[in-house]
Amino acid sequence: MKKIFALLFLSILLVGCASPVATPTPDPAGSTRPALTDPFQPMEVSAGETFNIVIDSNPSTGYHWEIVGELNGVEFISTEYTADEPVAPGSGGVDVWTFKAVSSGETQITLGSYPPGATEPDQNVTFHIVVK
Repeated sequence: MKKIFALLFLSILLVGCASPVATPTPDPAGSTRPALTDPFQPMEVSAGETFNIVIDSNPSTGYHWEIVGELNGVEFISTEYTADEPVAPGSGGVDVWTFKAVSSGETQITLGSYPPGATEPDQNVTFHIVVK
């Protein structure tokens, strides 16, 4: 039974690390991390509204996320890293990117994952935004 539990836990951990898409997961203390934003589902927001994009992050690896390309119809407000609990060396967390919808229409926000010292991302994730 312990082997099955260990394999199940390892499988869940590997799947969570491979994709920026997941559901809230409780930490050992019982709290939950923010739900990750699904890049395959358009986000609908109203003009003037602020909204968040939440993506897996682990700055201890030296990788970091940056906006790739121009922003149209939305304005970048801030980004904040939240570590998973318990905080431990090498553990990850999430980046919460906050934007403001400034004009109606459809737009995209692309975030690139940059390796340490790189000038080009090795992975891009695009989020589709519909501003009403």
